[in-house]
Amino acid sequence: MKSNPYLKQTLAFAVIFLPFFSFAAVSGPQANKEPVNLTLDDAVKTAARKNPEIKSAQFRVDASESGVSEARAAFFPQLNFTETFNRTTNPMWAFGAKLNQESILATDFVPDKLNDPDPTNNFSSVLSVSWPIFSGGRIYHSWKQAGLSSEAENLMLKRTRQNVIAKAATAYMGLLLARENLAVVNQSLDSAQASLNLVKLRFNSGFSVKSDLLRAQVRIADLEQQRLLVKSRIKVAKAMLNAAMGMPVDTPINPITPFGKLTETKDDLDKWVKIALENRPELNNLRLQEEISKKQVIISRSGHLPSLQAVGNYEIDSEDFGETSNNYTLGVVMQINLFSGFGTVAKTKTANASLKQVQELIKSVELGVQVQIHEAFFTAKSSWERINVTQTAVTQAEEALRIIKNRYKTGLLTIVSLLDAETESQQAKTILFKSLHDYKVAGIELELAAGTIDKDFK
Repeated sequence: MKSNPYLKQTLAFAVIFLPFFSFAAVSGPQANKEPVNLTLDDAVKTAARKNPEIKSAQFRVDASESGVSEARAAFFPQLNFTETFNRTTNPMWAFGAKLNQESILATDFVPDKLNDPDPTNNFSSVLSVSWPIFSGGRIYHSWKQAGLSSEAENLMLKRTRQNVIAKAATAYMGLLLARENLAVVNQSLDSAQASLNLVKLRFNSGFSVKSDLLRAQVRIADLEQQRLLVKSRIKVAKAMLNAAMGMPVDTPINPITPFGKLTETKDDLDKWVKIALENRPELNNLRLQEEISKKQVIISRSGHLPSLQAVGNYEIDSEDFGETSNNYTLGVVMQINLFSGFGTVAKTKTANASLKQVQELIKSVELGVQVQIHEAFFTAKSSWERINVTQTAVTQAEEALRIIKNRYKTGLLTIVSLLDAETESQQAKTILFKSLHDYKVAGIELELAAGTIDKDFK
């Protein structure tokens, strides 16, 4: 039997290169399965550095800064160079070309030559300059507009960064809540398993009926389902946090900043409202838009004023670049718009309407900001009060479970009472962690509404 040469080549290729592919697979991005310990501070700073929304907003800022340079360019003289070649038998252009070349001869004045000239070539090299002297304020206020627009984009970059930081911090808290819920479910499972063992012991001793055993088993099955659900929520919460940080959603992470010791918000509502009205980037952006609209009114009105600019050019003419002649022109051009079909008036009315629109929008946004502050402030207050209540409820539920367990062991209570006590204890702990989560999120929302949240948020 003949050996297959292609099979030998394939085997040789596998022997030589398979180790390299194996190394690449191990050393690739999926090789390191160990989760990275992540503090809240790390999450916030990573989001502020890597989130695509912030990068996009930064590019808008860069574009607006270029717009300022573009508007400033109108103050400077505009210098252009043009090179033109013409070949013509047009009597006027042919005679003019020779005149510019300074090559007119007496024989060129013969009527037949003037009326029917030979083809004439002309290379014209022109250096021209124009410099605006007066534009009715259009150039100056356009430059100011560009500067205000750049400031406005910086404010929107700031707000985008605040939104991203708030999103990352909220996602971090959501992941913490999901982990705490898993811990509560696991603790409840341990307690339920201990209760099941107790029921089995009583059932085998003849002190309990089979229905008690089944109830205990159903309780464990229900907790197993809850654990599966909470685990899926943890995966979703991790994906949300990674996305907020601008990281791949499957990046393994381990949050290590607990809810911690919380302190009550001390500042009063009026102070928060004042801070928000002074700091909210959207409001300050609209105030800049108001100034931009005022500049636009001035620019539109400048259409009624004359414009004045200095012009000049230096020209070199030649038939074949062998001999050249040159000339220059200097002058001043004034232009007055006598009638534009009422277009200038219409532009002014449009600019005034836009200005009034922005002014009314500022009032609307100010009211909206105040509502957001009220909502976040009172949510934070109620969440703080809930924490104190739920902490007490957890203590009471645990004590009740301890008592009921002891009484069930002595046969004074049924399995229903024991399972109810375990469920109540689990619910109390779940509600406590939800209260801690809600208070932290309310604090995030309050600082976001006030426009004070930044990358140093704790």
